[in-house]
Amino acid sequence: MGRAAGPTLPPATLAAWGAFAGAMLHAAWLVRSGPVPRIAAANDAAAALARLDSAALIGRPALELLASPEDEAFWNDVAAGQADGIESDTLLRRPDGSIVPVRRRVRALAMDDGGRPDGKALYIVALHDLSAQLQAERELELSLTDLRATLESTNDGILVTDLAGRIRNFNRRFALLWSVPEDLLVKGKDDAVLDWMRRSTADPAAYMRRLASIEAGVNSRSADVVRLRSGKVFERVVTPQFNQGQPIGRVYAFRDVTEKLEAHQRIQLLSYTDTLTGLPNRQLLADRVEVALATSRREGTPFAFLLLNLDRFSHINETLGHALADRVLLDVAERVKGCVRQIDTVARLGADEFVILVQQADEPGAEAAATRVIDALKQPFAQGDMRFSVTASIGIAMHPSDGTDLDDLERRANVAMREVKGAGRAGFRFYRSRPMQGDAPLRSRMKLDHAMRQALAHGRFRLHFQPQIELHSGRTIGAEALVRWRDPELGDISPGEFIPVAEESGFIVAIDDWVLREAVKQAAAWHAAGLELVMSVNVSALQFQQPGFVDGVAAVLREAGLPARWLELELTESILIQDAQDAMLRLQGLAQLGVKLAIDDFGTGYSSLGYLKRFPIGRLKIDRSFIGGLPDEESDAAIVQAIVNMARALRLKVVAEGVETEAQRAFLERSGCDHCQGFLFAPALDAAAFERGLQERDASRSPDPVQT
Repeated sequence: MGRAAGPTLPPATLAAWGAFAGAMLHAAWLVRSGPVPRIAAANDAAAALARLDSAALIGRPALELLASPEDEAFWNDVAAGQADGIESDTLLRRPDGSIVPVRRRVRALAMDDGGRPDGKALYIVALHDLSAQLQAERELELSLTDLRATLESTNDGILVTDLAGRIRNFNRRFALLWSVPEDLLVKGKDDAVLDWMRRSTADPAAYMRRLASIEAGVNSRSADVVRLRSGKVFERVVTPQFNQGQPIGRVYAFRDVTEKLEAHQRIQLLSYTDTLTGLPNRQLLADRVEVALATSRREGTPFAFLLLNLDRFSHINETLGHALADRVLLDVAERVKGCVRQIDTVARLGADEFVILVQQADEPGAEAAATRVIDALKQPFAQGDMRFSVTASIGIAMHPSDGTDLDDLERRANVAMREVKGAGRAGFRFYRSRPMQGDAPLRSRMKLDHAMRQALAHGRFRLHFQPQIELHSGRTIGAEALVRWRDPELGDISPGEFIPVAEESGFIVAIDDWVLREAVKQAAAWHAAGLELVMSVNVSALQFQQPGFVDGVAAVLREAGLPARWLELELTESILIQDAQDAMLRLQGLAQLGVKLAIDDFGTGYSSLGYLKRFPIGRLKIDRSFIGGLPDEESDAAIVQAIVNMARALRLKVVAEGVETEAQRAFLERSGCDHCQGFLFAPALDAAAFERGLQERDASRSPDPVQT
C-alpha cells in the first residue's frame, strides 16, 4: 500500500484509504481537489503502473500524468463544483516519456455530513492498464485480417456456420459460386441466404435431407456433390470446427468441379465411343459383350454377334473423298441404329466395319436383324448431287454355339462375313463350323498370303496365254497373258483363289509388275520370231494408281525392245471412275506411248458413255457372264447386241470372252463382234503350247475364197 499524502489528511482518512487501496487490484490514486488537483495518496499498483516510487507520486499534479483534454475539462469542472465523476479511456504519461493506454474512472468522496463534495473533496482515480487488452485486440485483428486474406485467396467458396446453422463467416468466392444477391449478404439475413442456396439446387428436397444428415453428425467430416439448376456441379467438403475440444460450428468448402467433370465425361466419351459416329467402340463393345455373356449364363438365353463390312467402300472413299465418305459412314450408322432395339448395341470397330450385338436372340432373330439392315441399306444414298448404292456383307456368330467370348465371336463372324464376300457380297451368312477345320478359311488366307510371297521370290509363278481370234477371218490376232501358280505344297492354286488375297493385302502390285515384265518379254520374243501378236495384260486398280505407273510401262517396253503398239492394257471400269481426272492423265500418257487400251469385263461395272467418249480406249471386252446364254437367252443377246452397236457408234472394237460353242461364235459374228476368245479355240496355254496351237490353227484355216 502507498504512503499517505502528509499531515494534511486526517489519520482516519489515511486509515480508511489504506484499507481500501490495499484491497484493490488496479492502480488507484487519492486526489485532493483544488486549483491544482494533486495526488494525495497512491497504492503500490499505481506506483508500478507509473514506474515511480509511491512517495514520488505524492503531491504530483493529476494532470501531469493524465493530461488529456477531457481530464483538463473535468478538473476545471471539479474546481467549479460542477462534476463528481468521469469514466473513459485515456493515456498515462510515464516519467520516461512512454505512454500507457488506461481506462480511468474518477469518483468523488463526500466530506461533509450530508455526503456532498465540498471545496476540500477527495477523489478516487482508479486506473486499469489496457496494454495487454489492446495488444490482444491487435493480434486478434491481425489474425482476422490473415483469416480474411486466406479465405479470399482460396478458389473454394467458404461458408462458416455455428451449430445452429447461423452464418458466422463467408468469403466472396462463396457468394460468387452460388450467385447470392448482394442484398442478402448483409448481416442478419442468414435465413434468406440459406434459402437461396436451397432453391438454387437441382433437387431442393434431396439437398435438405443431406444437409440434415450433415448437421446430425457433429464430429464427422464429410464430402459429397451438389448439383445446381444452372448446371454447375460443386464438390462440398464439410469440416467440424472445435474450440477447446468442444464443437462450435462447421466449415463448408464448395469447389466448382463442373469443367473437371465435363472434361472427365469427354475423356470417358472418347475412351468408349467412336469419334466419327458416336457409336460404342471396341472397348465399350467388350463391356457390352461381358454383360450379354453374364445375362446369357444367368437366364440361359442366346445372343447374336453380327459383323457388318461395307462392300467396296474403298471405291466410295476414292471417288467422293474422305470428307463425304465419312458422311456416308454417318448415314450408315444411323440406318443400322434404326434397325435394332434399345437393348441391342451397334458399335463401330473402325473404317467400314460395324458390329451389331443382338440381345436375347436365336438364329431367326439374328436373321431378322440382318435382313432389316440389308433392307435399310438398299435405299439410295445421296451426297450432293450424287446418288449411289451401298451394300454390306454380314457374318453372324451365335452365343453359345459359336463362341464364349468376344474374340471367338468376332473371329467366327469374320469367317462368315468373308464367305459372303467370296459369294458375291451384299448378303449375310451364319458361321458354320467344319469338322477338324475350325477357322480354316482365315488360317488358309494367312497361309496363302505367305506362300504367295514365297512363290514370287522363288519363281513359282508362270504365264499362260489365251489366243484372241478375229471372227470374220479366224486369224489369231493377239493373246491375253494370265498368271498361274503351282505350289509344291499346296498344288495348283487358281487365280480366283489367290488374286483376291493379293488384292486385300496389296501384294497384287508386285504380282502385276511381274506379269507385265514377263508378258512384254514374251511378246518381244514372238515379235522377233515374226509373230505379230498384240499382248493383252490385265492391270489392277492398285497397280494403275501407283506413282510412276506410265513411266514404268515405258521402261518395261524399252528394256524388252517391244514397240508399244503390240501391248494392250486391260482396265476395269471401276478403275476409270475412281479419280476420272487422274485416270485421264494416265491414259493419255499411255496413249502417247502408243500402248493400246481396253475396258475389261464391260457391262458389269459403272458403265458410262461419258468416259468412253473422253478416254483413249480402243476395245471393249464383253464379260463372259453375258456370253454363256447365247444365242437362246434373249436378255443376254440383247445386251451383247447393244454393246456391239454402241461400240460401232463410238468406233471401238469389241472382243467377247468365254466363247465355248460354235453357236455362240456364230451369233457374235452375225452381231458384228470383232474378236473373241474362249475354250472353243483354246484354253490358256504355256508359251510353247500356244505356239504349237497357233501353227495348227493357221494350217487348218482354209484359204480365203476367190472373189467372183
